[in-house]
Amino acid sequence: MKINVEVECTPEEARRVMGLPDFTPVHDKYVAALLSSMDGTVKPEMIDAVMRSWAPMGEAGMKFWRQLFETAVQK
Repeated sequence: MKINVEVECTPEEARRVMGLPDFTPVHDKYVAALLSSMDGTVKPEMIDAVMRSWAPMGEAGMKFWRQLFETAVQK
């Protein structure tokens, strides 16, 4: 037996229904930092360092995610 349920809602509504946190302020800060880096205020090395600190297992984690995205793009 197969049952399909379609729910029509915005991403915000889905987030609230599932009880997920609102990361809008974090997203806004990230976008602001990214835009300032494009203006030359923040150096690319600083963004790289932040991304590496967020990745679990340091370089191995970054390599894993890089391979994952490259594989997804190829398919």
